[in-house]
Amino acid sequence: MPITPFHMTPMMPAGDGALEDLARDVLAHSAKLSGMLAPKSQVGVIELIRLINSYYSNLIEGRNTHPAEIERAMRSDYSTDPAKRNLQKESLAHIHCQKEIDERLAREPDLDPSTPEFLAWAHGLFYEQLPEELQWVENPNTGERIKVVGGQFRARDVAVGRHHPPEHEVLPDFFSNFHRHYRRGGAHGVKPLIAFAAAHHRLMWIHPFLDGNGRVARLYTDTCFRSFPVEGYGLWNVSRGLARSRDLYMQHLDEADSSRRGDLDGRGNLSNRALVRFCDFFLKTCLDQVDYMTGMLRLQDLLDRIEGYVHARRDKRIPPPSGHEPGMKLDAVKMLQEVLLRGEMGRGDVAAAATTPRMGREVLAQLVAEGVLVSSMPKSPVRLAFPTHLAGHLFPELYPMGAR
Repeated sequence: MPITPFHMTPMMPAGDGALEDLARDVLAHSAKLSGMLAPKSQVGVIELIRLINSYYSNLIEGRNTHPAEIERAMRSDYSTDPAKRNLQKESLAHIHCQKEIDERLAREPDLDPSTPEFLAWAHGLFYEQLPEELQWVENPNTGERIKVVGGQFRARDVAVGRHHPPEHEVLPDFFSNFHRHYRRGGAHGVKPLIAFAAAHHRLMWIHPFLDGNGRVARLYTDTCFRSFPVEGYGLWNVSRGLARSRDLYMQHLDEADSSRRGDLDGRGNLSNRALVRFCDFFLKTCLDQVDYMTGMLRLQDLLDRIEGYVHARRDKRIPPPSGHEPGMKLDAVKMLQEVLLRGEMGRGDVAAAATTPRMGREVLAQLVAEGVLVSSMPKSPVRLAFPTHLAGHLFPELYPMGAR
């Protein structure tokens, strides 16, 4: 007999005020983070975090595509190795999805990500960007290769390890239940953050697609944080923390699949204790990521790391980005620091921060050529960007600095 939505209860963890304290800390710390940089300087960090998010989301899936390789793909500079090239394109697909979701939220500020329409749209958006080779899955029991159609909910039953998700015929009932409990505006105060954590697991539990469920769950969760909205989200992202604790993440997901254990374990079909533990892990991961980026964006420390980077480039202790000349003049220190502090500056004003006008023009040209300063038009004001060759030094441990 097909299972019913009752088999996915409880939908929210019960009886643990510590989760509300954690959610309150996440909101407070993230709001503080949002005021640490000038708005235009925040744009560069947000763009970097979007790239880093695609790296860590891939890593959770067991695919390691270094941020520098992703950045090269963004310039249409693909690997000659077909397998690596496909993974670069997979990363670009994730970045494309994040951008499209942000743009849709701007157009539709009341967008509710808990609807089946949104979930199917996000899945389709991702799969339409993938290379053909990555659009297939294999049945581990029969060896059958199956084409994954973007945006299409599964039309067959599946097993995921020990877990047997709902039969495909009853998926509409589960989508309806999911939306009813996690709809936008359905929770108040700090409880939406707890709901985001619980919904992250329950969406994985439903397993609505033949493949791409983890990816969609993380895109869904990102959208929840943005649509709530959580002030400061985008300057940090939960995927980095989940990837850095991947084994523990998978363990908590698996435990939250377990059935209720006795009369003191809630009143649903699944374990309330395990759901509490998953939400606790998820919210602590969020808080850890907020606090990490808070440390990275402390203004004086960031100004000092900019100075250290320029000195290391001058002394050629740090190699230049591929295709560029080694070395950097110390005038770049004040120029970059001024742009960081103001957020955006006219090119003449940036050059004027150097010791001489000629030196200012030369250094400005180098910083623009290396992608450290960017603008919307060739002669318009510039803002600070964080390409991977710079970000790895300004934000230690944001991503591995090893082989690329």
